[in-house]
Amino acid sequence: MAEQWWRRPVLVDAALAVAVAAAVAIAIQVAGEPIERQADFLAYALGGLMGAVLLLRRRWPLAVLFATVAILLTYYSLDYPGLAPAVPLSAALFSAAVAGRFRWAILVAAAVVVGGLVARVIEFDMATLPVASAVITDAALLVSIVLLGETLRSRRERVEAEADRRVADERLRIAREMHDGLGQTIAAVNVQAGLADDVLDKNPVRAREALQVIRQSTKEALQELKTMLTVLREGSETRQPGIDQLDELLDVARKAGLRVTSMTSGEPRPMSAEVDRTVYRIVQEAVTNTIRHANATTVTVELCYAPDSLIIEVTDNGTNTQQGNTSGFGLTGMAERVSALDGRLAADFLPDGGFRVRAELRT
Repeated sequence: MAEQWWRRPVLVDAALAVAVAAAVAIAIQVAGEPIERQADFLAYALGGLMGAVLLLRRRWPLAVLFATVAILLTYYSLDYPGLAPAVPLSAALFSAAVAGRFRWAILVAAAVVVGGLVARVIEFDMATLPVASAVITDAALLVSIVLLGETLRSRRERVEAEADRRVADERLRIAREMHDGLGQTIAAVNVQAGLADDVLDKNPVRAREALQVIRQSTKEALQELKTMLTVLREGSETRQPGIDQLDELLDVARKAGLRVTSMTSGEPRPMSAEVDRTVYRIVQEAVTNTIRHANATTVTVELCYAPDSLIIEVTDNGTNTQQGNTSGFGLTGMAERVSALDGRLAADFLPDGGFRVRAELRT
């Protein structure tokens, strides 16, 4: 589909330049007075130039503003008839304000208003009331134009900042999903590969079993990666893993050699999609850390359904004192997920040994 012309800056600037030049030409044509110098080719050329300089308003907004003022002064210094100066001046002031030159735009607008006041009083000897009315009208128009440009600039910056924030959030989400989705499987593969290497000569049967686990785990990892790529292509409407997939998740831990116990207390109830997904990811990351770092043989996963919250506890009997200080996205990612749901997370070593991750999510 062809892009609309008003979304192309070059065409917009060209249309504005033509419109301003045409408006100035019409004003010159209808504003001639006998006591003034008759409009000639130079008058129309200056009017056209005021429109032409607007083609450069995005690249050099201040230069265009000053050029417009200079052309206006030249025009009036030659005693040509009035040409509706508000039209080219408003376009130049607006362009400067939108480009972030608010102070300069206000200063120029103020200078034009003061200059107009002096010209009306001295040159035309106008009465006090008409002069005041004209000055107020000019000031209101020019200041309104500048404020409109500044408002649009501020809005554009807010929209861009919001877009940047969403991009950053999406990158973080993708990093979490990649880490959480593949981390556990790769950790299990690492454990089984080490086991196969250790028993290859002594127990070929056990080594073959480990290799079969590796094959199945890598197959699941590819499926997980395919699912994540589908989510990225199709958006967040694609079904995400949740509490009802925890049994499949814990099977991976069992294949890695852990004795896994799963318990549920309270009355299970449906959760929001965000809570459902977060529970899965917390358990996944905690079990992955157990496989990678804990030197554990058992892990217990417990879900406790309270009236207004859901408590998740993952406890292992590991002995690695570095488990709670692992680098990367692990515990940090869990903390961010829990915080986003206004929940609480604690990860501590137990007095009798082992490590426990406890998260409480509001429901």
